[in-house]
Amino acid sequence: MMRSRPVFDRADEWDNAPLCQALSEDDEARQNWDLIRTPPGTEWSGRTRYAAATFFYHRGEMSAEVLEVYRICSRIDAEDPLDVLRRCGAR
Repeated sequence: MMRSRPVFDRADEWDNAPLCQALSEDDEARQNWDLIRTPPGTEWSGRTRYAAATFFYHRGEMSAEVLEVYRICSRIDAEDPLDVLRRCGAR
């Protein structure tokens, strides 16, 4: 999930932007943790979980193999990636 940034005309304006305009790392991780637990069956839930999984992969908190399961399941909203991982015996 991409962090929303205010639009500025000059780079120095971003450096001087109030801290409240950007999510802290903890807030962003918490938000993505909530997204990765989106219940199966909800419209676009697979893509939502995959976006959150990508966030954790880029932080080094998820393996490429697990991310691949989320990618495969991303187009199947009813499929729970955790069930797939359990069936595969992945860790």
